[in-house]
Amino acid sequence: MSVKKKYSKPFGDLNSLKTSFFDDNDGMLKMADGMADVLLMQPRRSVCKICGASLGRPLYTSHRIGYITCSRCGHLNSECEDTDEFASRVYVEDDYSKNYSAADKENYIRRRDMIYIPKAEYLRDCLKHEGMDASDADILDIGAGCGYFVSAVRELGMTASGIDVSESEVRFGNAMTPEPWLTHVGLTDSIDYISNTSANILTAIGVLEHLVHLDENIEAIRYNSNIRYVFASVPMFSFSSCFEVAFPNGYNRHTGGTHTHLFTNESVEEMAEHMGFEVAYEWRFGSDINDLYRFLMVSMQKNDNEEFSRYFSDRFVPLMDELQQVLDRSEFSSELHFILRRK
Repeated sequence: MSVKKKYSKPFGDLNSLKTSFFDDNDGMLKMADGMADVLLMQPRRSVCKICGASLGRPLYTSHRIGYITCSRCGHLNSECEDTDEFASRVYVEDDYSKNYSAADKENYIRRRDMIYIPKAEYLRDCLKHEGMDASDADILDIGAGCGYFVSAVRELGMTASGIDVSESEVRFGNAMTPEPWLTHVGLTDSIDYISNTSANILTAIGVLEHLVHLDENIEAIRYNSNIRYVFASVPMFSFSSCFEVAFPNGYNRHTGGTHTHLFTNESVEEMAEHMGFEVAYEWRFGSDINDLYRFLMVSMQKNDNEEFSRYFSDRFVPLMDELQQVLDRSEFSSELHFILRRK
């Protein structure tokens, strides 16, 4: 069965939610550099994160870290392992995800509606195409953070709960919603939750790339026959990766920080096959043009060309949606949402 594909979505007010990426470039870059310091202290990675093939030499270096493409599945691996120590430092001790928490309920709902309701609607519509009504969907959302996606799918009539390793995010998310739908778990507890869930849909929005024991989570999905569908979004080896190499003084939000590896079309298919699933639906909408725009704006402002940066912005911003569509259709853009169906 052929994969049903969808491309692009308008940027809309996305930049209004990411003002710190522009206004505090140096602070965000310092944060990412601190995480790179931790990663560089970890053991060297010898095999691919997805398929286990032996890795060769790095294709390139970005922000001091070498990145290696797998000869079997094309997956982009950092030269250093993401270990339990790394995860503990960047997800628990440093509470990295606090940088993305909304300040109050109004902002929480705004962020949910702008970013997560479209994802929830996409899932709902694809499930409808599969013959499943929203009321029949029972979702376990792993890496749920503050529960934006859980709140979004429940808003559309689905049953959902979520787990996350950040106690502060779970506490905040439960305070923002009518009921405590989120549970705080340990770094490796997701494996047990996946193994034992009765949910028929597993969701992981921007999560798989952060799982230290990704292989064990994949195995848990494979052997829990209750799980019929997996809906995930992952960062992709893409033009954003290239832009980050070209602008070393810009905050590397894509290939850096907690992203120690990036997916490719081939490695997503490899992962699905290992789970016993197939790729059924894809929605490609990246932020590559937004990243390029940000790097250019930051560079011009650093060079004391503030007035010219505004001149450039007035002419470039109206083109961004159309330019991103071109990159999305090339299938080398920065983000992929996909739905896997059990075979």
